[in-house]
Amino acid sequence: MASKTPPVLGPRALGRATLDRQLLLRRDPEHRMTAAAAVDHLVGLQAQNVKPPYYALAARLHGFRPQELSELMESREVARLVTMRSTIHTHTARDCLTLRPFAQAGGPDRELRMFLKRLDGVDLDRLTAIGRELLEERPRPVGELRDALLAHWPEADPLALTTAVRCLLPLVQITPRGLWGRSGQVTLTTAEQWFGRPVEPAPGPDTIVRRYLAAFGPASVKDMQAWSGLTRLRDAFERLRPELLTFRDESGTELFDLPDAPRPDPETPAPPRLLPEFDNLLLSHADRSRLVPHEFRQRTWKGNQARCVFLVDGLLAGVWRLDTSGTAASGTAASGTAASGTSAPGTSAPGTSAPGTTAPGTTATLTVQSFGTLTRAQRTAVAEEGERLLATMTSATAREVRFAEFTD
Repeated sequence: MASKTPPVLGPRALGRATLDRQLLLRRDPEHRMTAAAAVDHLVGLQAQNVKPPYYALAARLHGFRPQELSELMESREVARLVTMRSTIHTHTARDCLTLRPFAQAGGPDRELRMFLKRLDGVDLDRLTAIGRELLEERPRPVGELRDALLAHWPEADPLALTTAVRCLLPLVQITPRGLWGRSGQVTLTTAEQWFGRPVEPAPGPDTIVRRYLAAFGPASVKDMQAWSGLTRLRDAFERLRPELLTFRDESGTELFDLPDAPRPDPETPAPPRLLPEFDNLLLSHADRSRLVPHEFRQRTWKGNQARCVFLVDGLLAGVWRLDTSGTAASGTAASGTAASGTSAPGTSAPGTSAPGTTAPGTTATLTVQSFGTLTRAQRTAVAEEGERLLATMTSATAREVRFAEFTD
């Protein structure tokens, strides 16, 4: 008997499903997910820069306050460390202790190989032991760790030594770095020391496949490999095939999904969302056409720096930046108000990193640049989402949303 042909899911259907699982399709006040639950469900948040995890949750959660995530970091319920693709993520304590072993081959080991030629004569086992001893004696800034390692290997490359320790050991960037409204240099200790318990055995790939599909599906094997940095995950999908649903995209690629995962109607409204640089949504599939129009693929980066982006109707539609350097003049827009319209870039400072808190008495200006033409209704909806972001993430007295061009 001939096997049944899997249903075909077009880009719009795939996009709506992924947006729903990424908590970006709706913000339900009656069934609000906590920040801790969201970090767990999303299998971590991209955190190459300090502020993006806060903006990622602000885009996803009704009533989110930056202090909510900051308090989780202070209480050591979440932390910043290197996992997938050897990039820094904000994870729950449990994932810090389990996902790092799972991701080791797909990121840290690969990065370490890039530095081996600069570590000639350095015994990696001894480096691991000394690095652990130094960082568990007390948390150390990167410069202090470097100098301590050079005392053992004075001829070695300093950057290679510190990078190797970061690759060989699961290291947490301790607070106050990463706390909302505070600053701190990168200071490291081991995950075991920070959480007071040992790193756990890596979960089997089948477990992570299920979690990946719950947060990013439907997806192909290559999609998950792009997210994790790992290869040879086909066997895990094949083991799970009896319990998964299968589909095809319009190019014929086989997609897998959890049977009870949401797959909304493709015509489900997708409100505008403003996302920080390096957001999980845009970095977790080999084929990103469900969310990124082909003509816009190269427009969200400047060199190796990602820009903050926004979505309209479920698709990448442009970029944004936030300037909080202005000072509100007496008698201007009242606190809690925002203006929208078309204007020149004004005094918006260059750069793409999502900023932190602002002092009362300042002006916060959100500048939006669309890649295509927005309808009047779409511009209004984007402006309203921008006003929401400004009210949530700044304490500026005057707030303004502008539509203008600012990218090079």
